Amino acid sequence: MDAAARARLLNDYQRDFPLTSQPFLQIAAALGTQESQVLEELRGLMVEGVLCRVGAVVRPNSIGASTLAAMAVPPERLETVAAQVSAHAEVNHNYEREHRLNLWFVVTAADRARIDAVLRAIEAETGIAPLDLPLQREYRIDLGFDLS
Repeated sequence: MDAAARARLLNDYQRDFPLTSQPFLQIAAALGTQESQVLEELRGLMVEGVLCRVGAVVRPNSIGASTLAAMAVPPERLETVAAQVSAHAEVNHNYEREHRLNLWFVVTAADRARIDAVLRAIEAETGIAPLDLPLQREYRIDLGFDLS
């Protein structure tokens, strides 16, 4: 894929991703290339670390349930506890913050009862109680970046 098509792939499909049964075929047609080349380029961008995922951003709690959680982890245990937290399929990411509450993560599940069970399991495994911070007010943040 040439540089111009790669730039369009990165820029033009952050929003308005085709909602069809073959979105990558539609993107390929718009870029003047083959579907296989689009998929190969996206895989390469993930390997390079340019992209971390291709997928929908769904409004919180519109499908299933989710919560933000934080933990105060002793610095010497941070890496181990982060790995324990991430081992749960319901945890989609975690990150370190410079704060007493230094490990933050999001839990998503089919319902609130499952979220509660995951938080209890994390506490049992780590000996540290997660602070549950369920969404109170939604703010929309545009996650797209104009690269042109």
